[in-house]
Amino acid sequence: MSGLFVTLEGVDGAGKSSHLGWLADWFTTRDGCVRVTREPGGTPVGEHLRELVLHEPMHPETEALIMFAARREHLEQVIRPALAAGEVVICDRFTDASFAYQCGGRGLSETRLEILEEWVHGDLQPDLTLLFDLPTELAAARLSGAREPDRFERERADFHGRVRAAYLRRAARYPRRIKVIDGSLDIDAVRGQLRDILCRLGDGDA
Repeated sequence: MSGLFVTLEGVDGAGKSSHLGWLADWFTTRDGCVRVTREPGGTPVGEHLRELVLHEPMHPETEALIMFAARREHLEQVIRPALAAGEVVICDRFTDASFAYQCGGRGLSETRLEILEEWVHGDLQPDLTLLFDLPTELAAARLSGAREPDRFERERADFHGRVRAAYLRRAARYPRRIKVIDGSLDIDAVRGQLRDILCRLGDGDA
């Protein structure tokens, strides 16, 4: 793999989508060829599975399996080919989201998801993960009235609290890969944090 794999993570309402275009422009200026994609989704199959998982009630294990099924297709059809071609891939959510939402939020065993992770993409991990973090109350306020909430966004506050805690545990476990962004700040301050992290990419700090 000769490209660069960057993922964006955070609770719903953390603001990562607001910075996706800015990040794509930054990497385009630096590297030239950038592929922006998302999970679940990114392929025709993945987009169909996205609709199911966001809107249809299902068992938590079914939910996790659908996420990894969509991820497998995404990896083979989009992510691996783009990285092999030397592109920068920016993905809105990846496997850290599964550990946050399905393990932290739903209470599934991390051991089971680790097995799925190894099976689906054990030899490939993001080079850099940007975790947009903020209090769940603020995230909920940002989402309020923005759009029709999906199945995850309609969950209770304690669910989103567990998701946030799981994300922060992941960040503590993988500090070289996962960089925590204070998403409660204004947009200019957030982008200042992003610039600091991105400018250190070549120094091996990210």
